[in-house]
Amino acid sequence: MNAELSKNFGKIIIEFRKEKKISQEELGFRSNLHRTYIGMIERGEKNITLENIDKLSKGLDVSMKLIFEKLNKLIIIWKNIFLKNL
Repeated sequence: MNAELSKNFGKIIIEFRKEKKISQEELGFRSNLHRTYIGMIERGEKNITLENIDKLSKGLDVSMKLIFEKLNKLIIIWKNIFLKNL
């Protein structure tokens, strides 16, 4: 993932986590991932694998499809903003 994609992915994970009202630590426990790794994902500092996206989706109790749909919508929004500023 490039830096912007990683940051946008992290925003999606934060959104889902806050909707569920769980901490990074709780998400880490549910996903079998370390809480510091969750923080790095949310800040866009990690290039996450599909395997770990699957773990996150299970920990958040949402489908991978929904995660990618939200990510795609966010990317489209950013592209539209960028194109308007050209």
